[in-house]
Amino acid sequence: MNYRHAYHAGNFADCMKHALLVSLLSSFLRKPAPFVVLDTHAGIGRYDLNSLEAEKTQEWQSGIGLLTHEGPDSPLAPWLELVKKAGGPQIYPGSPLLSALMLRPQDELICCEKHPEDKRTLYGRFTRMPNVVVHERDGYEALRGLLPPKTAKRGLVLIDPPFEEPDEFGRLEQAVQTIQARFPTGIIAIWYPIKHRTPVRAFFTALQDAGVRDMLAAELLMQPATDPTTLNGAGLLVIKPPFGFAAQAEAQLARLKTVLHAQDYSVTQISPE
Repeated sequence: MNYRHAYHAGNFADCMKHALLVSLLSSFLRKPAPFVVLDTHAGIGRYDLNSLEAEKTQEWQSGIGLLTHEGPDSPLAPWLELVKKAGGPQIYPGSPLLSALMLRPQDELICCEKHPEDKRTLYGRFTRMPNVVVHERDGYEALRGLLPPKTAKRGLVLIDPPFEEPDEFGRLEQAVQTIQARFPTGIIAIWYPIKHRTPVRAFFTALQDAGVRDMLAAELLMQPATDPTTLNGAGLLVIKPPFGFAAQAEAQLARLKTVLHAQDYSVTQISPE
């Protein structure tokens, strides 16, 4: 994938990823103890859907553009309220801004962005938020330097790579092992594209063979996963999902399937606790 997220912001993959992310982060709010979010591929944090990039692809129109009339009883409402708070629907918040909007004073967000220009843009978003830190560094490399967190024993590591490299799934396997060795209590959430099934299955098998337990995969398919040149769907692999997350994911993906006219969705336990 030749990837600049400004072209894809607010598309179906963003919608499923961010709705699920908000559910994961909401689990931390049940207790007063602080938590940390480490976002390894943070991007610029917010995207103007009136920009030339967004207008060129108009992917958002078949994503967030179809969700503007969801009511307060929708399972997507907590995420959509944050989108609105961030300036939506014309402004679409990425994962760093969504996470920042959910922080309490005792919580912390750590963002990694290796592209200097994007890092400067992201840094400017959070200059008035002392509990948000932005690093210009490779997200995979940063895992060893930033884990375990210094400010909390609870947390989430979000890995959302652009999948520009052919060995991305291999790098993710190594990342999971690093995180579990350095931050064994942390939740891990990994976004992945679904083009055809073979790479995803191989990724899951490699993690199972490495002894990774308690894995849940939430997926939204827009069309059959048979064309390796097309983004046919997207998934979020969650390791150590919080109590109640599977049911939340089921409800959210079912609603997204209906409103976004997707072909199918699934919430699958890949390996038990």
